[in-house]
Amino acid sequence: MARRKITSTADDLLELVAMLPWWAGVLLALVSYFVLHNIASQPVVAPTQSGQMGAMVTQSIWKSLATAGQYILPFICLLGAVTSAWRRRERKSLVADVARSKATDALDGMSWREFEMLVGEGFRLQGYQVVETGGGGADGGVDLVLTKPGKSGGEKFLVQCKQWRAYKVGVDVVRELYGVMAAKGATGGFVVTSGRFTDEAISFASGRNVTLVDGPKLHGLLRQAQAGAERPPAQKPAVPVAHSPAPSAQALACPLCAKPMVRRTAKRGANAGNEFWGCTGYPACRGTRPIN
Repeated sequence: MARRKITSTADDLLELVAMLPWWAGVLLALVSYFVLHNIASQPVVAPTQSGQMGAMVTQSIWKSLATAGQYILPFICLLGAVTSAWRRRERKSLVADVARSKATDALDGMSWREFEMLVGEGFRLQGYQVVETGGGGADGGVDLVLTKPGKSGGEKFLVQCKQWRAYKVGVDVVRELYGVMAAKGATGGFVVTSGRFTDEAISFASGRNVTLVDGPKLHGLLRQAQAGAERPPAQKPAVPVAHSPAPSAQALACPLCAKPMVRRTAKRGANAGNEFWGCTGYPACRGTRPIN
């Protein structure tokens, strides 16, 4: 039983480090080694008085733990860094394979874990910072937490991934995410599936800050994101100067379905009265862009 508990703790630590960038795992390995090595190198002070015996025993225990830990903990961190780098490469490979495919059935052969990794990488290519929470399996809760650099107020978005091919995603899933958004104070949310949504789910998401991304829409988003990532820096649009005119709706494309966008005004919520670019595919698509 003790061995199983130790193994479980090591596995949990490995998984935690693997969720970080690979360089963070390497940095943790170095820091943990130097800290524990310093503790292990400290001499045990012999007691000169009877009341100091307890302190010597405590110091000896810490020294023994640090002696073993100075090798075990860095090894786990380095293994986590390797796992993180391998997953990063796997994500990029998944996106490239799906983006090169002209059919949406490229999503059908994936496991729920691969699908979650694919969706996360797609949002990374859109400029989001992504934290994979591991929602608990194919039907788990929130799978990804997104933040956008530069956004004021620490806005976050929740993502629920559904690798469902046999039937449509119903309204209960959308309601579940909407409730979690309210509980955690999220600005918005996404439900992403390789299949389709029921009409009731689409109706419920309409008017709420929940974006539904089905298989065809996800395929288009990945192709657009991959094309942008592979574009040479010289071909990328230059950053507009301070006094350049605002872009027209025709110059903007929806980040989800690539359709033109129009200027809209938020009618409810914390952003009521603020203008934004909204997809012309509303309500089937609820893609948005801020007005810079």
